[in-house]
Amino acid sequence: MKTLTALLLLAVAAHAADLIEHARANADGKAAFSFDSNAWSDAEATRHLPIGVFDSGIGGLTVLEALLTLDAFHNDTLQPGADGEPDFAQERFIYFGDQANMPYGNYSAVNRTDYLRELIVKDAVFLLGRRAYPAASTTPQYDKPPVKAIVIACNTATAYGLEDIRKAVAAWKIPVIVVGVVEAGARGVLESKTQGGIGVLATVGTCASKVYPRTIASTLGRAGQSVPLIAQQGSATLAGAIEGDAAFPDSVAVYALKEARSLAEAYRAEKPSVPLQTIVLGCTHYPLAQEEINTAFAALRQEPAFRDIIAEQRTFVNPAEATARELFRELAKSRLRLKPGETCVIDQGLFYLSVPRVEEVGIQLSGDGSLDKDYKYSRSPGHFDFEDTKNVPLTPELIPANSAKLVKERLPAVWKSLGR
Repeated sequence: MKTLTALLLLAVAAHAADLIEHARANADGKAAFSFDSNAWSDAEATRHLPIGVFDSGIGGLTVLEALLTLDAFHNDTLQPGADGEPDFAQERFIYFGDQANMPYGNYSAVNRTDYLRELIVKDAVFLLGRRAYPAASTTPQYDKPPVKAIVIACNTATAYGLEDIRKAVAAWKIPVIVVGVVEAGARGVLESKTQGGIGVLATVGTCASKVYPRTIASTLGRAGQSVPLIAQQGSATLAGAIEGDAAFPDSVAVYALKEARSLAEAYRAEKPSVPLQTIVLGCTHYPLAQEEINTAFAALRQEPAFRDIIAEQRTFVNPAEATARELFRELAKSRLRLKPGETCVIDQGLFYLSVPRVEEVGIQLSGDGSLDKDYKYSRSPGHFDFEDTKNVPLTPELIPANSAKLVKERLPAVWKSLGR
């Protein structure tokens, strides 16, 4: 009879299985893409570890804001209801944005989902490990704490990597919780109780996976509700524009109008009987531009072609809060939640960002110092002895100016945690 680990390895794609084996073969966590397998050997010590959150860039900071500010439960009794105290007040978070490899949503368009799925599992491995680079060093250090839970704060990463990460955690036999944002987004649609059609704005990759229509339909169906018309629009530009990527020089409002128009046209093509009313922000970057997106739909509604198919009042679904609620419940159920008066092993949150590892021979850079686009999307999985990016501390100075302004104005708890 095959062991559970062997069965799990058979259940994941080859790239994930190879990375699982690589991490197991380097159990001291010193090698790239590995972690210390003994980090969770003490159950009580595990409770005091931080919580990991990752995204392909800074868009996942919208999820972190929800985690930092959620007040949906009583901290002493764990019962639903606000008590005036943030639900994760005792917890600390480690955030990682894989900005050097973003946008994740574009990998499927060039048939590189195999490499994307490897990137996603590598993100989890980084959070599990102690290995990170100081800001101006070519040598890694090993003083970053591991995590007790992983929040995939990226819709594309959830669509393509959630099951891989869960199976990897099971194969490694470590007591780490894994939570993704897509199921939460579908629950948000259910809870919105709107009567019109549903539009999903997401990345190209997330839309290609069809994870949102599938998950929304199953969530509504299980609740005994009919499933309305669901249209999607995958953008290869909006996330980059929100982050201030120089490759997208126009304003966020320009890209938002383009994507809103495309979504409205896709919805109209289905000859709907009810107007488009619920907009799912299916990329964690998009809540940072919700104002521009809503303005775009309002402008479109003034055009005769769209007046009757776009609702006058629109509901936006941001999966972040539902994700925070799910994490709270999972921590409580697993008895990994810190109780009032207890402390984490770190005093304050930590932030990391991936950057090109310019000292590595063979990588190709663009004029602004980022990874060359053709190079980025031509890579193949399985090269665990080669690091073309490195993960360094994230400071406000590393955030593009436009994105920094959005974070400062719309994510105040995150901005404060960043030290500003």
